[in-house]
Amino acid sequence: MKVLLFISLIFLSLAASADISEHCAVRAEVKGAIGIASYDLLQGAVEKANREACDTVLLTINTPGGSLQTTRKMVETILNSGKIFMCLVSPAGGHAGSAGAIILQACHVAGAIETTNIGAATPVSGGGKEMGKDLRNKMINDTRSWVEGLAKLRSRDVQFAKDIIELAKSVTATEAKRLGAIDYVVTSEKEFVIEANGKKVKVGEKILTVSPGLVIDYNPGLKNKVLQLVGDPELSYMMFMGSIGLLYFELTHPGTILPGVIGGVGLVVSLISFHKLDVQWGGLLLILLGLLFMIGEAFVPSFGALGLGGVIAFFLGSFFLFDPEVSGSRLPLMTILPTVLALGLATFGLAYLAVKSLGLKKSNEFHEIVGKMGKVVNVEVGGKEGQLEVYGEIWSFESESVVSIDDEVKIKKHKGLKLFI
Repeated sequence: MKVLLFISLIFLSLAASADISEHCAVRAEVKGAIGIASYDLLQGAVEKANREACDTVLLTINTPGGSLQTTRKMVETILNSGKIFMCLVSPAGGHAGSAGAIILQACHVAGAIETTNIGAATPVSGGGKEMGKDLRNKMINDTRSWVEGLAKLRSRDVQFAKDIIELAKSVTATEAKRLGAIDYVVTSEKEFVIEANGKKVKVGEKILTVSPGLVIDYNPGLKNKVLQLVGDPELSYMMFMGSIGLLYFELTHPGTILPGVIGGVGLVVSLISFHKLDVQWGGLLLILLGLLFMIGEAFVPSFGALGLGGVIAFFLGSFFLFDPEVSGSRLPLMTILPTVLALGLATFGLAYLAVKSLGLKKSNEFHEIVGKMGKVVNVEVGGKEGQLEVYGEIWSFESESVVSIDDEVKIKKHKGLKLFI
């Protein structure tokens, strides 16, 4: 009997150990201005948590704020992912300003390192320009009611949520804890994890127990760094307006090509940074745009502008489309680079052959018109230069003697695209 009891205890102990080992948390750092890169980071952390079967995401937050649109999308992810979110304002001396303070209110467990501060979330226009009174009131009221709802959902101080929006209130970590705006004030991330362990939180309709277990770091790749660069609100705006300007120039000056190529690629990238295009869909669009540019290089003498633009667009598109941390599809740079290089060489090779063929065609055209008669259609001052018509085409000419409009002249030779009569 004692043997059976002993064996049962061993099995129960092993089962408990297995249950403990199943718990894990994916850790990610939200830092810098909140933008498309922050949202991409959060998506990647949640996907990694799904793949690792972790029920918790641990976010460290240190941000001055950023895009309100991105903040809403991040909060939606937190509320609907089915994961427990533990959010800590860290490191010491950091802050959760503006958008960061709102994200903190959405988290199931909120904490802050001593010497950090939280708040100042009043909405402002891009670039900090003054808004009209009606628009300002509308934005403040809308944001306030939203953040108040988050505070109620997490049983936190609603007045604090209201004040950070209406009054741009900002407080220390200790004061935020006293007001009931956060759950813990700690001296380290390790202490925060220990303090939060065992806390009951509501995730959807379920009541779950916080049990971080093993903490796994999520390290975003190069794609996220590129998004950080292009996702800056001011840079995104300038990129968008610059792309529109370049496309307009291309439309009004057809054949310049380079402005159209730069404008097309820039427009797609800026739409990604504005959340008008999902990163993966934007990547697909860039790949298609790149292929069109490469094909066009074989038919349009663009001196490499279309081909180079196509290579760049194809590379960026492949980079955005196949992100192993989001899509799970692994397409390393060592696969992308040779593919892009091969396509680029093929494109420029075809373009070279096309230009060479065009050059031969032009030479044949010159051979056919030398010795033929043409009709002067325009004469510049001095009477020795102008344009003439031959075989229905208009050519520039240079004459040894003075000629007049409607004169019949004989073509003696050519140099480049100029005829001599």
